[in-house]
Amino acid sequence: MLSVLIVNWNTRDLLRACLASIHRFPPDEPYEVIVVDNASSDGSAEMVKDGFPWVRLIEPGANTGYAKGNNIAFGAAKGEWFLTLNPDTEFEDKSIQIALNELRVKTDFGACAVRLVGPDGRRQDSIRAFPTVGGILSDLMGKGDKYRLSAFDYTNPGPAPQPMGTFLLFRRKALEAVGDPHAPFDERFPIFFNEVDLLKRMADKGWPCWYSAAGHVVHHHGASTSKVKKAMVWESHKSLVRYFGKHLRFPALLLLPLIAVAAYMAAFVRAKGYHAGFRH
Repeated sequence: MLSVLIVNWNTRDLLRACLASIHRFPPDEPYEVIVVDNASSDGSAEMVKDGFPWVRLIEPGANTGYAKGNNIAFGAAKGEWFLTLNPDTEFEDKSIQIALNELRVKTDFGACAVRLVGPDGRRQDSIRAFPTVGGILSDLMGKGDKYRLSAFDYTNPGPAPQPMGTFLLFRRKALEAVGDPHAPFDERFPIFFNEVDLLKRMADKGWPCWYSAAGHVVHHHGASTSKVKKAMVWESHKSLVRYFGKHLRFPALLLLPLIAVAAYMAAFVRAKGYHAGFRH
């Protein structure tokens, strides 16, 4: 069975389109759809109840964030395959089944991503390398492509270090290799870098991610986070510091205080002021 897991916050109309497209282009095998609604104020939960009775709706009663919301969904899931899917996505074909078929063949890979395209049909660059101090610095200075991977060939399938979490299909066996498959996300990364952290842990255990050029999903980028943009800028930079604090090893770990200062200065400039970031 495939478990499709969606964490939603105030994207009612996009979520409706997403669920309708899953129903229109379902996988060719048993599946379930679980929506965790993070206390939306736009009637998202009521819409799911009224329009999609085949969807399992979970209402935690608060905005738990993306990582904990997904863990709640994973905890309720019954599948052998898990698809974490953003609510601002929409299918135009059988790309869910395409990804399943590819990951079944690619037995050495623990996850699969697909092409992301905008509503205008243009490709969205969605694959980056795992963050390193050198990669981030070279990117900021415009002296390299070690992090953003702007030269990545999206027309051909192949290994992909860390795709965006918009559409990620996971193999249960790979999740079991890094911990509890019913709570795979580290909740210290509530909004950003949670999928990066998970994919890094999987890759370190020999379960890298595969990219399918045949499958695609329409992505209305940033539908939830754009509502609180200033807070999300700060949360993104704070999560990068947390990521380095977790994954850097000595002696590079000695650079963490300098990384934190640089990250918070960048956040202050980008957000045009201070904001505390994500709050539960």
